[in-house]
Amino acid sequence: MSVLKCRDLRKSYGDLQVLRGIDFEIEKGETKVIIGPSGSGKSTFLRLMGLLEPPTGGKIFFEGRDVYTSGLDLNIIRAKIGFVFQEPSLFRHLTALDNVKIGLKCVLKVNNDEATERAMEALKAVRMEEWANYYPAQLSGGQQQRVGIARALAMDPDVILFDEPTASLDIELTWEVIDVMRDLAKRGITMLVVTHEIAFAKEVADEISFMDGGKILESGPPDQLLRSPKTPRARRFLTRLLGGI
Repeated sequence: MSVLKCRDLRKSYGDLQVLRGIDFEIEKGETKVIIGPSGSGKSTFLRLMGLLEPPTGGKIFFEGRDVYTSGLDLNIIRAKIGFVFQEPSLFRHLTALDNVKIGLKCVLKVNNDEATERAMEALKAVRMEEWANYYPAQLSGGQQQRVGIARALAMDPDVILFDEPTASLDIELTWEVIDVMRDLAKRGITMLVVTHEIAFAKEVADEISFMDGGKILESGPPDQLLRSPKTPRARRFLTRLLGGI
Protein backbone atom coordinates (compact mmCIF):
# COMPACT_ATOMS: atom_id res chain seq x y z
CA MET A 1 0.00 0.00 0.00
CA SER A 2 1.21 3.49 -0.82
CA VAL A 3 2.03 5.91 1.99
CA LEU A 4 0.91 8.93 -0.02
CA LYS A 5 -1.09 8.95 -3.22
CA CYS A 6 -3.00 11.48 -5.25
CA ARG A 7 -5.39 11.18 -8.14
CA ASP A 8 -6.27 13.99 -10.56
CA LEU A 9 -4.78 16.52 -8.15
CA ARG A 10 -5.56 20.11 -9.15
CA LYS A 11 -4.88 23.51 -7.65
CA SER A 12 -5.94 26.96 -8.82
CA TYR A 13 -5.53 30.42 -7.37
CA GLY A 14 -8.33 32.39 -8.94
CA ASP A 15 -7.93 32.01 -12.70
CA LEU A 16 -4.36 30.73 -12.37
CA GLN A 17 -4.15 26.94 -12.76
CA VAL A 18 -1.01 25.73 -10.98
CA LEU A 19 -1.64 21.97 -10.91
CA ARG A 20 -3.57 20.41 -13.78
CA GLY A 21 -4.39 16.85 -12.79
CA ILE A 22 -1.58 14.87 -11.20
CA ASP A 23 -1.53 11.15 -10.44
CA PHE A 24 1.27 10.11 -8.11
CA GLU A 25 2.09 7.67 -5.32
CA ILE A 26 5.00 6.72 -3.11
CA GLU A 27 5.35 3.49 -1.15
CA LYS A 28 7.11 2.83 2.13
CA GLY A 29 10.89 2.89 1.84
CA GLU A 30 10.96 4.59 -1.56
CA THR A 31 12.81 7.75 -2.51
CA LYS A 32 11.14 9.63 -5.33
CA VAL A 33 12.46 12.85 -6.85
CA ILE A 34 10.59 15.59 -8.69
CA ILE A 35 12.52 17.77 -11.14
CA GLY A 36 11.41 20.55 -13.45
CA PRO A 37 11.78 24.24 -14.24
CA SER A 38 10.90 27.03 -11.83
CA GLY A 39 7.19 27.78 -11.88
CA SER A 40 6.21 24.28 -12.92
CA GLY A 41 4.19 23.64 -9.74
CA LYS A 42 6.65 21.47 -7.81
CA SER A 43 6.49 23.37 -4.51
CA THR A 44 2.71 23.69 -4.71
CA PHE A 45 2.48 19.96 -5.31
CA LEU A 46 4.54 19.26 -2.18
CA ARG A 47 2.46 21.66 -0.08
CA LEU A 48 -0.70 19.85 -1.12
CA MET A 49 0.79 16.41 -0.50
CA GLY A 50 1.99 17.62 2.92
CA LEU A 51 -1.57 18.80 3.69
CA LEU A 52 -0.35 22.36 4.20
CA GLU A 53 -3.14 23.61 1.94
CA PRO A 54 -6.13 21.90 0.33
CA PRO A 55 -6.47 21.04 -3.36
CA THR A 56 -8.99 22.65 -5.67
CA GLY A 57 -9.86 19.24 -7.04
CA GLY A 58 -8.82 15.61 -6.99
CA LYS A 59 -8.03 13.34 -4.07
CA ILE A 60 -5.14 12.74 -1.67
CA PHE A 61 -4.80 9.42 0.13
CA PHE A 62 -2.70 8.69 3.20
CA GLU A 63 -2.14 4.98 3.75
CA GLY A 64 -5.14 4.20 1.59
CA ARG A 65 -7.64 6.63 3.10
CA ASP A 66 -8.92 9.79 1.44
CA VAL A 67 -7.72 12.46 3.85
CA TYR A 68 -10.44 15.00 3.07
CA THR A 69 -13.53 12.79 2.98
CA SER A 70 -12.91 9.94 5.41
CA GLY A 71 -13.21 11.89 8.66
CA LEU A 72 -9.52 11.67 9.52
CA ASP A 73 -8.00 14.24 11.86
CA LEU A 74 -5.78 16.28 9.53
CA ASN A 75 -3.50 17.37 12.37
CA ILE A 76 -2.76 13.75 13.26
CA ILE A 77 -1.92 12.97 9.63
CA ARG A 78 0.22 16.11 9.29
CA ALA A 79 2.27 14.92 12.26
CA LYS A 80 3.07 11.77 10.27
CA ILE A 81 4.29 13.74 7.25
CA GLY A 82 7.63 15.46 7.80
CA PHE A 83 8.37 18.59 5.77
CA VAL A 84 11.78 20.16 5.13
CA PHE A 85 11.55 23.58 3.50
CA GLN A 86 14.06 25.56 1.43
CA GLU A 87 14.76 27.63 4.55
CA PRO A 88 14.85 25.77 7.89
CA SER A 89 13.20 28.69 9.75
CA LEU A 90 14.62 27.68 13.12
CA PHE A 91 13.57 29.55 16.24
CA ARG A 92 16.48 31.91 16.81
CA HIS A 93 16.07 31.95 20.59
CA LEU A 94 16.24 28.14 20.91
CA THR A 95 19.23 25.84 20.70
CA ALA A 96 19.46 23.18 18.01
CA LEU A 97 18.28 20.61 20.55
CA ASP A 98 15.30 22.68 21.63
CA ASN A 99 14.35 23.39 18.01
CA VAL A 100 14.13 19.63 17.45
CA LYS A 101 12.30 19.02 20.73
CA ILE A 102 9.59 21.61 20.25
CA GLY A 103 7.42 19.56 17.90
CA LEU A 104 7.70 16.50 20.08
CA LYS A 105 6.55 18.43 23.14
CA CYS A 106 3.92 20.70 21.60
CA VAL A 107 2.43 18.44 18.94
CA LEU A 108 2.99 14.89 20.22
CA LYS A 109 2.87 15.89 23.92
CA VAL A 110 6.01 13.89 24.69
CA ASN A 111 7.52 14.50 28.13
CA ASN A 112 10.77 16.45 28.34
CA ASP A 113 13.07 13.50 29.03
CA GLU A 114 11.74 11.43 26.15
CA ALA A 115 11.74 14.47 23.88
CA THR A 116 15.39 15.11 24.72
CA GLU A 117 16.31 11.50 23.99
CA ARG A 118 14.47 11.43 20.66
CA ALA A 119 15.83 14.82 19.63
CA MET A 120 19.40 13.75 20.34
CA GLU A 121 18.91 10.57 18.30
CA ALA A 122 17.67 12.68 15.39
CA LEU A 123 20.60 15.09 15.71
CA LYS A 124 22.99 12.13 15.67
CA ALA A 125 21.33 10.85 12.51
CA VAL A 126 22.18 14.14 10.76
CA ARG A 127 25.62 14.40 12.38
CA MET A 128 24.73 17.42 14.50
CA GLU A 129 24.88 16.03 18.04
CA GLU A 130 28.04 18.05 18.81
CA TRP A 131 26.13 21.26 18.04
CA ALA A 132 23.04 20.39 20.12
CA ASN A 133 23.52 23.35 22.46
CA TYR A 134 24.39 25.89 19.77
CA TYR A 135 21.95 28.57 18.63
CA PRO A 136 21.03 29.03 14.94
CA ALA A 137 23.16 32.17 14.64
CA GLN A 138 26.19 30.04 15.60
CA LEU A 139 25.53 27.50 12.83
CA SER A 140 26.25 27.53 9.10
CA GLY A 141 23.40 27.36 6.61
CA GLY A 142 24.09 23.68 6.01
CA GLN A 143 24.11 22.95 9.72
CA GLN A 144 20.82 24.80 10.16
CA GLN A 145 19.26 22.77 7.38
CA ARG A 146 20.49 19.56 8.98
CA VAL A 147 18.78 20.64 12.22
CA GLY A 148 15.65 21.20 10.13
CA ILE A 149 15.91 17.63 8.84
CA ALA A 150 16.44 16.37 12.41
CA ARG A 151 13.31 18.27 13.47
CA ALA A 152 11.28 16.39 10.86
CA LEU A 153 12.99 13.07 11.57
CA ALA A 154 12.40 13.25 15.34
CA MET A 155 8.64 13.14 14.81
CA ASP A 156 9.07 9.60 13.39
CA PRO A 157 7.08 10.43 10.24
CA ASP A 158 5.88 7.90 7.70
CA VAL A 159 7.27 10.07 4.89
CA ILE A 160 9.42 13.19 4.66
CA LEU A 161 8.88 15.79 1.94
CA PHE A 162 11.86 17.94 0.91
CA ASP A 163 11.27 21.18 -1.00
CA GLU A 164 14.63 22.04 -2.61
CA PRO A 165 16.47 21.82 0.75
CA THR A 166 19.79 22.95 -0.76
CA ALA A 167 18.48 25.81 -2.90
CA SER A 168 19.95 28.56 -0.70
CA LEU A 169 23.27 26.84 0.06
CA ASP A 170 26.66 27.05 -1.60
CA ILE A 171 28.24 23.94 -3.11
CA GLU A 172 30.14 22.82 0.00
CA LEU A 173 27.16 23.22 2.31
CA THR A 174 24.90 21.59 -0.27
CA TRP A 175 26.90 18.39 -0.08
CA GLU A 176 26.67 18.39 3.72
CA VAL A 177 22.89 18.19 3.38
CA ILE A 178 22.95 15.78 0.41
CA ASP A 179 25.20 13.38 2.37
CA VAL A 180 22.65 13.32 5.20
CA MET A 181 19.76 12.70 2.78
CA ARG A 182 21.75 9.90 1.17
CA ASP A 183 22.15 8.30 4.60
CA LEU A 184 18.40 8.57 5.24
CA ALA A 185 17.66 6.86 1.92
CA LYS A 186 19.99 4.01 2.83
CA ARG A 187 18.10 3.64 6.12
CA GLY A 188 14.86 3.17 4.20
CA ILE A 189 13.27 6.49 5.17
CA THR A 190 10.45 7.24 2.75
CA MET A 191 11.29 10.51 0.98
CA LEU A 192 9.70 12.68 -1.70
CA VAL A 193 12.25 15.26 -2.84
CA VAL A 194 12.00 18.29 -5.09
CA THR A 195 15.55 19.13 -6.15
CA HIS A 196 17.85 20.20 -8.96
CA GLU A 197 20.66 18.04 -7.54
CA ILE A 198 20.74 15.53 -10.38
CA ALA A 199 23.73 13.59 -9.02
CA PHE A 200 21.77 12.91 -5.82
CA ALA A 201 18.67 11.95 -7.78
CA LYS A 202 20.61 9.60 -10.03
CA GLU A 203 22.27 7.83 -7.10
CA VAL A 204 19.41 7.60 -4.62
CA ALA A 205 16.03 7.88 -6.36
CA ASP A 206 13.89 4.87 -7.14
CA GLU A 207 12.01 7.07 -9.60
CA ILE A 208 12.38 10.55 -11.04
CA SER A 209 9.39 12.53 -12.30
CA PHE A 210 9.64 15.52 -14.61
CA MET A 211 7.05 18.24 -14.00
CA ASP A 212 6.17 21.20 -16.16
CA GLY A 213 3.08 23.33 -16.62
CA GLY A 214 1.42 21.84 -13.56
CA LYS A 215 1.63 18.28 -14.86
CA ILE A 216 3.95 15.31 -14.49
CA LEU A 217 4.98 14.77 -18.08
CA GLU A 218 6.97 11.59 -17.53
CA SER A 219 8.41 9.37 -14.80
CA GLY A 220 10.93 6.56 -14.75
CA PRO A 221 14.05 5.06 -13.21
CA PRO A 222 16.93 7.58 -13.03
CA ASP A 223 19.03 6.04 -15.81
CA GLN A 224 16.09 5.87 -18.15
CA LEU A 225 14.71 9.35 -17.59
CA LEU A 226 18.08 11.13 -17.42
CA ARG A 227 19.62 9.34 -20.41
CA SER A 228 16.60 8.94 -22.68
CA PRO A 229 13.75 11.28 -21.74
CA LYS A 230 10.72 10.64 -23.89
CA THR A 231 9.19 14.10 -24.05
CA PRO A 232 10.78 16.99 -25.96
CA ARG A 233 10.22 19.32 -22.99
CA ALA A 234 12.15 17.02 -20.63
CA ARG A 235 14.95 16.67 -23.19
CA ARG A 236 15.32 20.46 -23.49
CA PHE A 237 15.31 20.91 -19.71
CA LEU A 238 17.89 18.21 -19.08
CA THR A 239 20.10 19.39 -21.93
CA ARG A 240 20.30 22.83 -20.32
CA LEU A 241 20.67 21.41 -16.82
CA LEU A 242 23.34 18.86 -17.63
CA GLY A 243 25.04 20.52 -20.56
CA GLY A 244 24.02 17.67 -22.83
CA ILE A 245 22.84 14.12 -22.15
